[in-house]
Amino acid sequence: MAGPTGPCPFGPQGSRAVHVVGAGVAGLVAALALARAGAAVTLHEAAPSAGGRCRALPDGTDNGTHALMGANHAALRFLDAIGARAGWIEPEPAGLPVLDLADGAARRIAASPLAWRDPALRPPGLTAGGLVALLRMALPLTDRPVAEALAKHPALLRGFVEPLTVAALNTPATEASSARLGQVLRRIGGSGAARLLVARDGLGPDLVAPALAALHAAGATVRFGRRLRAMTTAEGRATALHLNEETLSLAEGDAVILALPPWETARLIPGLKVPERHAPILNLHFAHPGDGPVRFLGLVGGLAQWVLVRPSGVSVTVSAADAETEETAEALAPRAWAEIRRAAAAFGLPGPWPDAPPPCRAVKERRATPRHGVGIPPHAPRRPMRNMALAGDWTWPGLPATIEAAARSGEAAARAILPLLPRKAAA
Repeated sequence: MAGPTGPCPFGPQGSRAVHVVGAGVAGLVAALALARAGAAVTLHEAAPSAGGRCRALPDGTDNGTHALMGANHAALRFLDAIGARAGWIEPEPAGLPVLDLADGAARRIAASPLAWRDPALRPPGLTAGGLVALLRMALPLTDRPVAEALAKHPALLRGFVEPLTVAALNTPATEASSARLGQVLRRIGGSGAARLLVARDGLGPDLVAPALAALHAAGATVRFGRRLRAMTTAEGRATALHLNEETLSLAEGDAVILALPPWETARLIPGLKVPERHAPILNLHFAHPGDGPVRFLGLVGGLAQWVLVRPSGVSVTVSAADAETEETAEALAPRAWAEIRRAAAAFGLPGPWPDAPPPCRAVKERRATPRHGVGIPPHAPRRPMRNMALAGDWTWPGLPATIEAAARSGEAAARAILPLLPRKAAA
């Protein structure tokens, strides 16, 4: 059989070698899809563990406080595919508890407009005019800063839209794109689409470990500590991967998926258009074991934005953390802990919650996501070479850089490679 790029040397089971570089969510999704389609998949990862920004740290702590929503169909498909869906639970089915640190107001807010028929679940400051402003943002007609689009509705902006903006776009509302936020608003409007889900035990046991187990069961090979230093290309295709000190020659029928951050992809493929401006995320993990259920709280008007409480400890997320990432953990921990204690008291979380902060670990991702500002973002082609596809949250134009975007990009990269496989493998 001859494929699009010429004769295809098949593996021992009639499969073709596919090398997936990068074991974040995008790479894991792509690798599993291709391995289950019959390809001989090798997944290469520079770090000592998988997961990318969704990884578990060596001590078992999550890299960050990650949540999914019911609208994240690709991410949920992947959880189903690896048998991990039961590990993701809805900690706040009655609405998201939100504490305004300025005035002490504690309320529950529903993310879905369908639930706003109940006045008790409406965002603060929601008026008929504010609802119209949100509907306008949900329509892909104009693009301007989110804060400008909601300037006439400051209470709604502060209490609902701005927290949603920094959570979904990781960009301050003063510069964040209303068109990109509109992509999010359109997705969470349906029934069940705004359900918030978190990993019950953590990203390690509830995402990374089952993904690696599924890859192993599908016959894929996973190799850690393998950084792609360079590539050799010729006649529009990749011909060799230079991983650490090893050169891996690619046969005519082999394929590659690069599931790497934009700056790494641009280093390997000169001239590729990628996002160049990025925004940081700060996570603080407090060693505070407890006996209560998993909880997820929102805070407005302080340092902490989201608080995830598990029996193993308490984690805080600060998105769009340009200033905060320059501070030390010693300076940040007491401020965050004081806010956590107020939230615990406001929503009746079982204690104790001592005055002094427990041991805290700060995790700073200085280039966590692209900055989602106004304007059309750079868009890299899915197939920059005949035998190569790109994956990664930054390559999916229909959403900001999220777990869902990463999963969708992994699916798309696998679909782009599938036509290169022998019919037996692609069937």
